[in-house]
Amino acid sequence: MDGKNTTVVTHFILLGLTENWELRLTLFLLFSITYLLILVGNILIMVTVVNDRHLHTPMYFFLGNLSFIDVCHASVTAPKMLADLLAEEKTISFAGCVAQLFFLHLCACAEIFLLTVMAYDRYVAICHPLQYPMVMSMKICIWLMAALWSGATVHSLVQTMLTVRLPYCGPNIIDSFFCDVPPVIKLACTDTYLTGVLIVSNSGMISVTCFLALLGSYLVILVSLRSRSAEGRHKALSTCSAHLAVVALFFGPCIFIYTRPAASFSLDKVVSVFYTVVTPVLNPMIYTLRNQEVKWAMRKLRKRQVFSRGK
Repeated sequence: MDGKNTTVVTHFILLGLTENWELRLTLFLLFSITYLLILVGNILIMVTVVNDRHLHTPMYFFLGNLSFIDVCHASVTAPKMLADLLAEEKTISFAGCVAQLFFLHLCACAEIFLLTVMAYDRYVAICHPLQYPMVMSMKICIWLMAALWSGATVHSLVQTMLTVRLPYCGPNIIDSFFCDVPPVIKLACTDTYLTGVLIVSNSGMISVTCFLALLGSYLVILVSLRSRSAEGRHKALSTCSAHLAVVALFFGPCIFIYTRPAASFSLDKVVSVFYTVVTPVLNPMIYTLRNQEVKWAMRKLRKRQVFSRGK
């Protein structure tokens, strides 16, 4: 093969999660409920944060943006996965496949950066409370959001360009339920070793670097809490433990998938389901079940809606 893009593949065939019809029906029901919970839970958090002025703080501003990213992240793969669970032929066009992997990496990278920013926010709030209003003003928060989306876009463009520049002339069967870089580049009819290394280096570097930054932030926070009162430690640990749970649930699968060369692992599909569907539905539960302010704001919003209907 020469260096030119001699793509003749017009579509890909997805093998999906399983060929067993009964299991596919069960998974369709399970993931339909899960996707509905993702939409309802995360949209409820966004509406609550927007409508309650007491939640117009950097922490809840970032939480609302996390919910938005979770909705987008799940929506990249879940609708197609649900449709394919009921379909006999699970196909996706070449352009649709490229679009899916672009938006998948865009949302995943944005979430990685946002979780890192949220850790920095907690570090400033706990370790430098007097400087917090100046360091984490809403103007700075908006600039941070713009920066993380810009960075995520650059990352996703790099991943996508490294993938589409390869020639695809068959086979066109993807052993997954969605298009992602590792299973797609395996189908290129040329040597992909260097491309695989570049892709792993790009994704792996972002995942590992941000993960280490997160751990560093929370280690500093834990050390600083030794001199706090019992009540102050409890409040800080409650907030940080929720964030750490989300970090572990999201970074674990990402690091597992994107820090090694493309290969065929039966566990990959389970891990992919976890970070594309399961994590987005757990985030609202983790942040709301242990957060009294959010629960109080939701109750107030519900009462306001009830009273407005009564009028």
